[in-house]
Amino acid sequence: MSSGHRLRDVEQQRPLLDGEEEEEAEVEKSSHGEAKRLWFIQDCCGMVCAFITWFLVLFADFVVTFVMLLPSRSFWYAVVNGVFFNSLAVLALASHLRTMLTDPGAVPKGNATKKYLESLQLKPGEVIYKCPKCCSIKPERAHHCSICKRCIRKMDHHCPWVNNCVGEKNQRFFVLFTMYIAMISSHALALCGYQFITCIKVQWRECSDFSPPVTMMLMIFLCMEALLFFTFTAVMFSTQLHSICNDETEIERLKNEKPTWERQTRWAGLRSVFGGPPSLLWISPFAGLKLPTLLPRRAWKGGAEFSV
Repeated sequence: MSSGHRLRDVEQQRPLLDGEEEEEAEVEKSSHGEAKRLWFIQDCCGMVCAFITWFLVLFADFVVTFVMLLPSRSFWYAVVNGVFFNSLAVLALASHLRTMLTDPGAVPKGNATKKYLESLQLKPGEVIYKCPKCCSIKPERAHHCSICKRCIRKMDHHCPWVNNCVGEKNQRFFVLFTMYIAMISSHALALCGYQFITCIKVQWRECSDFSPPVTMMLMIFLCMEALLFFTFTAVMFSTQLHSICNDETEIERLKNEKPTWERQTRWAGLRSVFGGPPSLLWISPFAGLKLPTLLPRRAWKGGAEFSV
């Protein structure tokens, strides 16, 4: 590396890592193996939040299906609403899984080696940044996550409800997750309103297979859950779209960082996140699904990936 090149730490200046052959070989081996491993953050709080998310979605599905739709006297009302609600629930949970198990854009750990720096073909006087926490060269717009213990490209934020960072590679699935949760929440609220009106006109015992107190309790809890979920996910969905259209992550907005990159247009930003021209694939969490190969491996310190 020429004397004109400079390496700047995020927090303090440090010398380059020595470029020993063993270290470079280890970095290269780990980077090649990342694509074959299932990404999973082993964080207790995140795993509990993810479990609660699934439990609440399945609870809502149970109340809608078995308390409100199956006892309905209208066959087509039950079928249409049942198919629609359960389809949205499957899409929401699939989007949640894709967000949680997709690498958000982690920078390879310990890649600050001479071999890697030479491959960057830096110009004289060009400044690059090294993260002192994970010893990696940080690309532009990358930020370090203390929970994932990795630098994440275009990191927007770390969301405990999906037990993962929202970054360059999984933002699309997070947007779909918030959209589908908002949709099933609004659908559940509409079904609860109709059910209340129906049960008031007739006897409560005739509008549900459960006892009136149990039916009332389940429906009230569902209304509270749906209202809370709708408010939260609708706000998150709108803020995510705003960030994508303005080519600015939430971290960059909160830190009031001045853009050193060329901002994309709105359509270019949407295409870069959702992939390709507008199509039905934009709203499918199954698009581009490739199952990773689970191979035994040595666990990394502060592992941000699932060990088998």
